[in-house]
Amino acid sequence: MTVVRDVKDTIQERAQNDEEFATALLDEAIALFLNGEPESARILLRDLVNSTVGFEELAVEVDKPSKSLHRMLSARGNPTMDNLTKIFTVLQQKLNVDFEIRAVKQV
Repeated sequence: MTVVRDVKDTIQERAQNDEEFATALLDEAIALFLNGEPESARILLRDLVNSTVGFEELAVEVDKPSKSLHRMLSARGNPTMDNLTKIFTVLQQKLNVDFEIRAVKQV
């Protein structure tokens, strides 16, 4: 008999217990946004928020209702740049990381 586990549970547990993994998820979410895949980025951010700061604490930090944040980070969400900046800043502080973004020439 095959044991099946929801991938979201696996991601959440690993991100809670492994800071490097959580940081890699944040890095991937940023890369997805910048490379034209906002839907995937929002879903990944939602999983990361659930695993780290939680939507209730995030709501307090960004001064937005948690339901609005859930909608923003859904597949069809449409967060403003201001709201995304706030979310990234909270995650950056929670994970104690700095961002280093650079453009590279396509080959």
